This record gives sequence, C-alpha cells and structure tokens, in this order.
Amino acid sequence: MKVIGLTGNIACGKSLVASMLEELGAKVIDVDDIAKKIVEPSEPAWKEIVDTFGRDVLNPDDTINRKALGDVIFNDDQKRNILNDITHPKIMASARESVEKYRKENVEVVIIEAALIVEKGGLKDLIEKLIVVISDENSQVERLANRNGFSREEAISRINSQMPAIEKAQHADYIIDNSGTQEETQNQVNDLWAELLQL
Repeated sequence: MKVIGLTGNIACGKSLVASMLEELGAKVIDVDDIAKKIVEPSEPAWKEIVDTFGRDVLNPDDTINRKALGDVIFNDDQKRNILNDITHPKIMASARESVEKYRKENVEVVIIEAALIVEKGGLKDLIEKLIVVISDENSQVERLANRNGFSREEAISRINSQMPAIEKAQHADYIIDNSGTQEETQNQVNDLWAELLQL
C-alpha cells in the first residue's frame, strides 16, 4: 500500500484534487474531517477546548463555533499552540487507525489530505510521498471571496498567515498547479495517478 500526503494552502484546491484522486480509486483520509469529529460535544477534546477557551466558542447547540474559535487563535500563536496541543495527538491517532484499516483491506493508494503536513510534520512518518497543490494568489482570493464571503483584504490576510506556497512546494515530491481550468487540473491528476500506481 502506498500512503501519500496531500497538502496545499487555503483555497488552492487541495480538496478538489483529493476528490479527483478518490474518483480514480484512492481512499482519502481527510484530516479536517477528523478534526471536526474529535471536537464534537461527546468527545474529550470538546471538554478540553471549553475548559481552556470558555463557552464563548460554542454555538447555541453546544457544538464548537469554528469561526469564533478561529478568531480567538488567529493572531495569537500561544493560543493556537494550546489548541494544537489539545487536538493534534487525537487527530494523529485517528489518522493512523484509518491507515491501518485500509492496510488490512489491501487498498492500493491511500491519500492523507491535511493542511499542515509540512508545518507540523506529524504525519511525515506515515507518508511516503507528498503532493502539494498550488495556485496563483488571484485564484485563491476569488475562491475565498466566493466560498467564505471574505473581502479581498480578509482573503489576503488569511493567505499571508500561512507558509508561502513557494516554500511549501519545495517539500513536494509532486506539484499540482490548480491555477488554470478544472480540466487542466484533472489532466495533471490523471498523470500523477498513473505515476503513483507505478511506485
């Protein structure tokens, strides 16, 4: 079984590439999905987050308000690190469980889709190769405006808060450039898939 990491900055098209790979036959482990599940009200991480950040980060139904929590940690490295210390070990454990499940099922290619593979390095021992999805800044800004309702200034602020894409791409074994049309991206993904099967 091949375990491949997939990453990219905000609004670069990481999830689009993941869905294309899934259609071609890969199994995708979405770390963002895991991150949402481990903070549900029945989970231990939920209690730790509420104890640490207070009930102001909750919705009326007691679920975590991701925007409110995001606003709390966005410009505060210390608080962001505290949140990461609560969530990361639980996310890693869940991702490892999924990899082992697919290994037992003899799956050929598993993709671990995660935003911070390069920055955090927590998945490096699990993955054999890394795909980095890149995009030009104008496309990112446009996607963030359409998807999240951000102004241009807000979008650029979010983009600039991340490791520069050019720096992230230096860690890549494969780069998918999602600056063009969806068809162009699909063609790159098809070529990449053929390459992954040859590994």
